Amino acid sequence: MSGSNVDEVALKGLLGELVRIDSVNPSLVPGAAGEAEVAAHIREWMEALGLETRLYDVEPGRPNVVGVLKGKGGGRSLMLNGHIDTVGVDYYEGDPFKPVVRGGRMYGRGSFDMKGGLAASMAAVKAVVDSGARLRGDVVLAAVCDEEYASIGTERLMEEYTADAAIVGEATGGNVLVAHKGFAWVDVVTHGVAAHGSAFKEGVDAIAKMGHVLAGVEALQRSLQKDMHPLVGPGSIHASTITGGSELSTYPASCKLQLERRLIPGETRETVETEMMAMLRSIADGDPKFSADHTVAFYRAPMEVSPDEAVCRALVEASAKTLGREPAFIGGSGWLDTQIMTEKGVPAVSYGPSGEGAHAKEEWVNLRSVVDAARVQEYALRLFCGVA
Repeated sequence: MSGSNVDEVALKGLLGELVRIDSVNPSLVPGAAGEAEVAAHIREWMEALGLETRLYDVEPGRPNVVGVLKGKGGGRSLMLNGHIDTVGVDYYEGDPFKPVVRGGRMYGRGSFDMKGGLAASMAAVKAVVDSGARLRGDVVLAAVCDEEYASIGTERLMEEYTADAAIVGEATGGNVLVAHKGFAWVDVVTHGVAAHGSAFKEGVDAIAKMGHVLAGVEALQRSLQKDMHPLVGPGSIHASTITGGSELSTYPASCKLQLERRLIPGETRETVETEMMAMLRSIADGDPKFSADHTVAFYRAPMEVSPDEAVCRALVEASAKTLGREPAFIGGSGWLDTQIMTEKGVPAVSYGPSGEGAHAKEEWVNLRSVVDAARVQEYALRLFCGVA
């Protein structure tokens, strides 16, 4: 294959343009700008490149934008995905939408999470077009909304588009993320008997009964530390919020505890259901006045793909050929859109630049790593999709 056609100056300029556009997620910050402006900007960029483009609302004012580079035929298709929303900026130090380059880094909200990775994917597609090469397989370049909240963007994307594999440009420091944890949010409600504070024979304290559940959560947390996944570590559980009672002189009739259970590959929603039922049943067996129920309020599965997948092999060869080093296969403790894609039958990994400050008061991305990520993805596109 020929050398890279990534235009470094244009790539850095593109990243600066993306950072300048306020795209704070309105589901996180009511009244925030949302993704409409940045999606329109990306669509213009895609159209100028000659891609077949489509911009559509997932919810009112919350668009995805997709560009397709059609292949000649006979090759595998590859999706490049990146989210265009960011978290809030109220606590950000300095102007969050004024990209500042200093010491080889670009500072600004979203530079690291994840406009740097998205810009790298966009530049990789542009490099293929600029080279004049014709790929055999299609490239689907997707810029999606709402990853920072409920991932409605990728959920909708995968209802309408598919590919033989996908790369999500989340920052991975030039490594290939092939596994990550999932999570479940669980509501537990203990039921007491409301009574006057002096009527100790009639009243049943739902808040005190929740103490048994909290002890059970601690015991489960200790147990979970024994099962280590080689890439993501152990599962975990913690108590997040607790509410209950009505007034000082009344026995509380109910108490609600909200839990988060982080799951490792191999664990499922049924794992959580079984754990919670066993815990509550064990407490009830020892306390005839204990009454409780639980609900899994929200669930996202963990994800794992084999390092032997063709997309993984393509990224390994691409990194070795363009950067002179093979990437490591890594796991992540957080949840990513890769799970939605993999669940739909599209093996998905994350590959992107390095930096720091996701969701923090200062955020930056290493510009050299953004260029490197673009060069690797350019090579991977040619290798995976095939050159006509």
